[in-house]
Amino acid sequence: MDRGAEIIQVRIAGVANGLRLDRALADAAPMLSRERMKALITSGNVADESGTAARDPSRKAIGGQLFNVTLPQPTPLGNEAQDIALTIVYEDEHLIVIDKPAGLVVHPAAGNLDGTLVNALLHHCAGQLSGIGGVARPGIVHRIDKDTSGLMVAAKSDAAHLGLAAQFAAHSIDRRYKAIVAGRPTPPEGTVDAPLARSSVNRKKIAVVAGGKHAITHYRMIRPLREAALVECRLETGRTHQVRVHMASIGHALLGDPVYGRTKAAHRALLELLGFRRQALHAARLGFIHPVKSNALAFESEIPADMQALFDTLIGLG
Repeated sequence: MDRGAEIIQVRIAGVANGLRLDRALADAAPMLSRERMKALITSGNVADESGTAARDPSRKAIGGQLFNVTLPQPTPLGNEAQDIALTIVYEDEHLIVIDKPAGLVVHPAAGNLDGTLVNALLHHCAGQLSGIGGVARPGIVHRIDKDTSGLMVAAKSDAAHLGLAAQFAAHSIDRRYKAIVAGRPTPPEGTVDAPLARSSVNRKKIAVVAGGKHAITHYRMIRPLREAALVECRLETGRTHQVRVHMASIGHALLGDPVYGRTKAAHRALLELLGFRRQALHAARLGFIHPVKSNALAFESEIPADMQALFDTLIGLG
């Protein structure tokens, strides 16, 4: 075993009996992706209680079976650490809460290989990074779209990564967004329960799709505006583009949303006048149990200046 490697025990859930082993183990250990688990299995890092390595990720899982999963010492992440200014709301040795500005990409990808939140955290948290995913990196356990602003948490230690991932998987994180939407929702408070998946027409878009991933958003109107409204959206689940797609699905797309919005001419002219070129969405509240210290934490963030200007202008228009 690699020096510094960590071993975790994972038990197959009864409902996972008969599934592929990599899927069943990943479901039981949400901090590890299915691809990561598959790689651990094929490399001989997953063994049953007798010590026999399970090298076939496609073999059938047996409910209740216990496995020892060895997590090798993480390798350095290839991304560059960059000194990018961050608005830090809270930080300790285990985790960090950031108030992300609109325009900052969370994770390096094609088209955004640097200048991301991960690059900034690699610099800020040098030597204090989670390695649960196989590389030394900030523990990104959830994401916010590039052009959405607001609160997000990242893990600095493996213990925090494991604990936060479990809370996100259990949907116990308190996440509330403020959005400015077209029209006034009727009723002013309600729930959108609609499964989400990649659109079959445009793979870059998410759509309400029968058989998609379970997704629930609770909304309430905070303030009616001129042919618009300020709403709070509380996430029961956390799917890609969930607030944007769910609000659009009930006829109240976010103002400025370039993907899911159908902005009226009057609103379009106002957005252009204000130079507002993003979806009007802000992650305003984030609450969770500290994954190591077990105390409850809750943070709130006021909507940023560009959304405030849009809100104020819409109030002024009556």
